Amino acid sequence: TGVATMKFRSPPVNSLSLDFLTEFCISLEKLENDRACRGVILTSAIPKIFSSGLDITEMCGKSMEHYAEFWRAVQEMWLRLYGSNMVTVAAVNGSSPAGGCLIALLCDYRIMVENPKFSIGLNEAQLGIVAPFWFKDIFVNVVGHRVAERSLQLGSLHPTPEAHRIGLVDELVPEDKLQEKAAAVMAQWLALPDHARQLTKSMMRKAALDRLVAHREEDIQNFISLISKESIQKSLRMYMEMLKKKKS
Repeated sequence: TGVATMKFRSPPVNSLSLDFLTEFCISLEKLENDRACRGVILTSAIPKIFSSGLDITEMCGKSMEHYAEFWRAVQEMWLRLYGSNMVTVAAVNGSSPAGGCLIALLCDYRIMVENPKFSIGLNEAQLGIVAPFWFKDIFVNVVGHRVAERSLQLGSLHPTPEAHRIGLVDELVPEDKLQEKAAAVMAQWLALPDHARQLTKSMMRKAALDRLVAHREEDIQNFISLISKESIQKSLRMYMEMLKKKKS
């Protein structure tokens, strides 16, 4: 059909580790280079979670070099997925905070399972982390300036009905209809001539892509100086302790 499905399978919660991000970019590049592949559906192989976002352990107690390598991998994933020539559909089958929400935002279309227990949003502020400008730019592009400003400042996680109401996801469907709906949406997008769709997508996204490319090294340095602050490290350690307690 010319459509690939990419399933995240990194137990327990599909954290975006350095290994995960590297594998993600390699897989995406392979699909981009496959002339027969015109679209990709992104979903999770783990029940109830799409992706929990950036792996906290990659940002806690590591070297400056490691932080730089990790952040460059996050940027690379962003640039590849947002700039992809393929049609990209996010089939969000569980909660999707922070980096998980980012992956969905980077796609052309977002379908989420209709379950009020699941939520999605850029909740970095809750951890004392500031979402960088390139997270913010695409969030504004999707939900508008006012909603994005409030949501980012509060680090909001939006339950599915609210996520749909503010336009963060395009459609809500019952869980058993998710893959079928994703395939139907994909068929609708692929019915158009590729070149017209690709050029339009490029035109709409060029400013945001160019902005990150132009400020990439500066952004890495900003991340390193933020993440290595003792107050941030303390906040991350406390968060990791809280997660361990939850597990136990």
